[in-house]
Amino acid sequence: MATQPTIDVKQLKSQIAKGGITLLDVRRKSDYEAAPATIPGALWRDPERVDQWRSELGGATVLYCVRGGLVSQSVCKQLNDAGVAATYLEGGLAAWIDQGESVK
Repeated sequence: MATQPTIDVKQLKSQIAKGGITLLDVRRKSDYEAAPATIPGALWRDPERVDQWRSELGGATVLYCVRGGLVSQSVCKQLNDAGVAATYLEGGLAAWIDQGESVK
């Protein structure tokens, strides 16, 4: 799989403050249900149903999974291939929490 565009925690914080992005939590359903806390402003979307919800997106989209691994990279690729400008959070939700950022 080709490398997908990434964003780090500091860059994401800046983007959230500026506004104008769609932030998606694309953790697997089981991971989300086990620990439903999200980055404030994020919407959960099932990573196995990208075709069903990608048409809702417009503009810059940032997504994350548990650790910024296969799930977010795969969804990012699917979105970019469909013409949606998507990036994923390096290190995922774990990196966000490790850097002391809040979740809701």
